[in-house]
Amino acid sequence: MMISDVPSPIDLRLMSDALESEATAMEKRPWRLEFFAKFADELANMEPTATRVLELGSGPGFLASIVLSQASDLRITLLDFSDAMHALARQRLGAMIDRVEFLVRSFKDPGWFQGLHDFDAVITNQAVHELRHKRYAEELHRQVVRVLRPGGTYLVCDHFSGPGGMANDQLYMTAAEQKSAIESAGYASVRQVLLKGGMVLHRATTH
Repeated sequence: MMISDVPSPIDLRLMSDALESEATAMEKRPWRLEFFAKFADELANMEPTATRVLELGSGPGFLASIVLSQASDLRITLLDFSDAMHALARQRLGAMIDRVEFLVRSFKDPGWFQGLHDFDAVITNQAVHELRHKRYAEELHRQVVRVLRPGGTYLVCDHFSGPGGMANDQLYMTAAEQKSAIESAGYASVRQVLLKGGMVLHRATTH
């Protein structure tokens, strides 16, 4: 039986759709700020402290703005398939933009990680489901290992399916399935950091 991808109702490469997403994201889930703070805390508590970070599916720069404001020596590479989202992020990041590199790539492409290596941390928020089917998630997590330094940290947050979460169990995994997919990708350790409002954040460490 052929499994079909779940189509997206919007095209975030269009500025109109990018602006709508930016305008409604915090309104729909104000607790995202709690997740952003937890990302920043986890990065700050790394040993050694993270100075090179890659964000996958960086969007309009919400998470990057918090992470950069909390760590003055941190530099971040923002990877997104949308020029429109990068334009919004440039506006949001203001004076911090000199610590940012923008990459227009899709992490759905098999070679998205080419030329990327030795990051202290990779972070991603509400983006993994943009693979458009949960069966692709483990391979993405496996690819992330390739761009992290030994002992690097992977912070991955997404919606979960099941009680308290999303109804679509083809696009979204349960929190337990998310943890299992990360573990299966070859990380040394995986732990749940925060679960709230239909979202879950995991932290994984490479060997």
